[in-house]
Amino acid sequence: MTTSELPYAVARPRVTGVIRDTADDFQVDEELGFLPAGKGEHVLLRIRKRNANTEWLARELARLAGAKAVDVGYAGLKDRKAVTSQWFSVNMAGRPEPDWTRIASDDIRFLAIARHDRKLRRGALTGNRFTLRVRNVHGDMSGMEPRLARIAEEGVPNYFGEQRFGHANLERASRMFAGELRVRDRHQRSLYLSAARSELFNRVLARRVAAGNWNAAIPGDVMMLDGTHSVFAVDDVDAEIARRVSEHDVHPTGPLWGTGELRSRHAARRIEEDALADCAPWCDGLEQAGLEQQRRSLRLKVDDLRWQFEGNDSVLLEFRLPAGSYATVMLREIVDYSEC
Repeated sequence: MTTSELPYAVARPRVTGVIRDTADDFQVDEELGFLPAGKGEHVLLRIRKRNANTEWLARELARLAGAKAVDVGYAGLKDRKAVTSQWFSVNMAGRPEPDWTRIASDDIRFLAIARHDRKLRRGALTGNRFTLRVRNVHGDMSGMEPRLARIAEEGVPNYFGEQRFGHANLERASRMFAGELRVRDRHQRSLYLSAARSELFNRVLARRVAAGNWNAAIPGDVMMLDGTHSVFAVDDVDAEIARRVSEHDVHPTGPLWGTGELRSRHAARRIEEDALADCAPWCDGLEQAGLEQQRRSLRLKVDDLRWQFEGNDSVLLEFRLPAGSYATVMLREIVDYSEC
């Protein structure tokens, strides 16, 4: 199902608005979570870019360094129509370090340069800080503040956002699993596998949202410790587990499909199996591709959420999200938005 068809934590907002009217309306800053080692064969570069996507800039860095594309690392992809600061690593072993600022411009600024002892890998960041402006807001804006307050306290369903699915990645994944499409490019194949896996997770989460228990533990749930990927199963929901869920110390999870048995049991497992009952070709395809079963939190915490209404038709939002989550899935709970 498309992200517009996914159920909402409360109800579809009755307010419309526009995001990304300009690149400056969508600002993102990576939080790396560690300090550069100060030595090593890799160079870490913190770059603020505007109207430039991550992969293009990675290619430019490789070209400038005389390196291969594989020698450039980054923690996550960032949107083109945005102002983002993110980290890149370049393996400079056996090569002299260039003047990185040769590719600087009004849209590309170097904020920090340091040596490090290893390549920057996908997911290495701890989170992202966002400053977003929603313009041309129409409808009853008085209803936005209660929604924002509720989100600050309870979080939102942790769907994968539309960016995960591209223009036709799900269709191509389906054709790939059916043997109708041969994909030799590893990067493209990874995109299709990730899209299919994310769709299965979204289907499970949608069932839990529709049932009203996406942010509560049910018998057989697999719980995730906040801020980690450590998980444990619960057969029965006692007062202690209920308290920890309400305090956001642990979160219920859903499956990221792959080989191995589902860790969920009882009611939680029945929901997961029912939600994916007609998805056997995709489940089999992901298993045959060698992906392993993992879990993802059903709930997305929105930290440090602040908002400011600007006149009668604009709102400025500031917040922090953990790595691997999507600002758009938070925005959809506040405003029925469109993009320029």
